[in-house]
Amino acid sequence: MKRIFLLLIIVVFSTTVFSAEKRDLLQKEAAEINLAASLIKDFSGLDFPNYKSRAFWNSLPEAVKSEYIKEAESYLDYDWPVVKATDYLEIIRSGDRRQQVYAAPRAALGALVMGELTEGESRFIDQIVNGVWYYCEQTWWGWSAHLTAQKAPHGLPDVNEPIIDLGVGEIANILSWTWLLFKDQFDEIHPLIAKRLKNEIMKKAVIPYYERNDFWWQGLDGSRDVNNWNPWTNHNMLTAILILEDDQEKKIAGVEKVVKSLDQFVNVYPNDGGCDEGPSYWGRAGASLYQNLDLLKRATNGKFDVFDNQLIKNMGNYIYKAYINYPYFINFADADATTGGRPQIIYSYGKDINDPVMQKFGAFLAEKQDWGTKPPGGKVDEQIMQLMHLAEIKNADAENALISNFWLPETQVAGARDKAGSAKGFFFAAKGGHNAESHNHNDLGTCVLYYNGKPCLVDIGRETYTAKTFSSRRYEIWTMQSQYHNLPKINGVDQMNGRNFVATNSNFSANSKKATFSTDISKAYPEDAAVDKWERTYTLDRGKKFTIADNYVLSEVKDEPTTLNFVTNCDVQKVDEDKLQLKGDGFVLEMSYNPKVVTPEIEYTKITDSGLKRYWDGINRIVFNVINAKEKGRNEIVVTEVK
Repeated sequence: MKRIFLLLIIVVFSTTVFSAEKRDLLQKEAAEINLAASLIKDFSGLDFPNYKSRAFWNSLPEAVKSEYIKEAESYLDYDWPVVKATDYLEIIRSGDRRQQVYAAPRAALGALVMGELTEGESRFIDQIVNGVWYYCEQTWWGWSAHLTAQKAPHGLPDVNEPIIDLGVGEIANILSWTWLLFKDQFDEIHPLIAKRLKNEIMKKAVIPYYERNDFWWQGLDGSRDVNNWNPWTNHNMLTAILILEDDQEKKIAGVEKVVKSLDQFVNVYPNDGGCDEGPSYWGRAGASLYQNLDLLKRATNGKFDVFDNQLIKNMGNYIYKAYINYPYFINFADADATTGGRPQIIYSYGKDINDPVMQKFGAFLAEKQDWGTKPPGGKVDEQIMQLMHLAEIKNADAENALISNFWLPETQVAGARDKAGSAKGFFFAAKGGHNAESHNHNDLGTCVLYYNGKPCLVDIGRETYTAKTFSSRRYEIWTMQSQYHNLPKINGVDQMNGRNFVATNSNFSANSKKATFSTDISKAYPEDAAVDKWERTYTLDRGKKFTIADNYVLSEVKDEPTTLNFVTNCDVQKVDEDKLQLKGDGFVLEMSYNPKVVTPEIEYTKITDSGLKRYWDGINRIVFNVINAKEKGRNEIVVTEVK
């Protein structure tokens, strides 16, 4: 037993926030395999199904085919809209990003393409032509929120400076695939359709990618660290280059530039593989990196292969470490509380890195999402990839990924549950880090607590994005503030945003009976808080209780109160002098406290934002006021099940 106990121990240690390493592992792989000599000359050599692959399209499940055709039929009379000047200008007038203006025609074109591929009778070709002509006539394919990248004043796109943002990348990908799939049909209608389409993709996206190194998301000018924009947009550009570029030397140079840019993303990633943007953003971070690596492997006949690299493995398996129970994931920062994940990518990524937990988890997510009964989501290439794997994943072993605990020492995120393989009982996750993370909230030291796989103490998340979200006024938004996370307000002062506001001495340990995370969050607060030490500790006594403890030292006790704040979607009632009762979805918990040390107030907020309403109808904030605060003190809150 002693030996088993020792094996279960996770080494406890402190860590500072990771810094970028110039690994350049993708460029090294490209050099090792001689990318120039290995790269395919024709995209058709990648063996994706095309329009003429009738056996493939006819073999799809009838439910999928009929849904594709039905959806395409709904767009037979679609009136392709104009993106008006005022649609763009709204971003500087009210902050409204008008995302639906850009999303609607994209959805129409995607549905028509998939419907025609499925049916194969040319019934939707004319509307596909209308769709590609619509985009050819459009000034810019991006999203108004990103126009600040151009030299001209914000608000309207400058036709003389084509810039590449997420939206441009997405449309370039979709249009490249549409050109590839239907160029013969376009030529039968009129020789200018395919020619014009290719020219517009090259002019608006591919050539600017070749010529410029100063788009921040490329990471090539050293102006700032990159985030999920990098692999997301690079995958779209890699796709367009491989499909459209006829000059092999230019194609090689373009792919080499993608590889160099992707290395800037990999270089800033922590060795533990943690995604500080959260699991939902992993779908366009680690998952998009995988799409690049998979496409590079296919485009070099299997030679470009870095899936044996431990960092690449860690960047993949992060997704199940950050998983609570379907459909809930840990949602620190701007991440979503629920996400369907990316079943095919998770399955294939797990297969490529030889991680059976990840592979089975992908199959589990596919099962949860009723694969084979309805069309998959995503862009055209993503749907084709999922359809290619449909039978394999449906027949694969599926298993929920309920690991006992995890610790990402550089990202400073940890989590544990009562029992591996079961969603029953407690699950918690907590974080350290710094307050300049990507999509940052001022949330160092916060936690989430779930019971029987359902939320109890929560991270509210983020409201629908507006211009304010990514402006200097970001932290005026209530969901970004530390007082609306599970954190203290010290001497009436909240945490501050910025790279200098950090958690220190973050530690995690776990064994078969207990899991403990602790971090000192004193340096996350400005000087006005007058705090020298604030050690927040979360302890899970497996199968018994969850304890939140604070040990603190203040240099001064000020007139403004110190409070302990907890956010919950549960109904909260005071049931005794020292107990609150939390009624959640199928469970009842007690939150015990010392009434001589703290006294609670309960504040209810009705959720009205459409983004947050996906998860919460309303939020209760429990505000424990510290009574007669001293310069040194200890608080303890204990959560147990009501049996």
